[in-house]
Amino acid sequence: MTAAINNPVMPELDEDGLLVNPQEWTEEVARLMAQQLNVPRLTDDHWLVIYSLRDYFQKFGAAPAMNSVCHRLDKDKFWIHELFHSCLNAWRISGLPNPGEEAKSYLNDM
Repeated sequence: MTAAINNPVMPELDEDGLLVNPQEWTEEVARLMAQQLNVPRLTDDHWLVIYSLRDYFQKFGAAPAMNSVCHRLDKDKFWIHELFHSCLNAWRISGLPNPGEEAKSYLNDM
């Protein structure tokens, strides 16, 4: 008898690739989303950004200015984009809810 292989399942995403139910986010979901978004491996720097975004959202209920996240972590303003290919991808992988059209536009342009 062989052991069952645990294949993680991606929770439902909306039309923008954001979790429909952010409570379904786990680190494994983050890894799956990262692979789908061509971020092959989540490093310590990725996790630092992910948990910074999650903490900020938990405190304030909104997307932070990504430049301020970079500044607070003593990185240049393009750091998040270099890690995730876009700030919106960082938001997606962090498992946060749809931030609205204006914020998505801002996150996608960064």
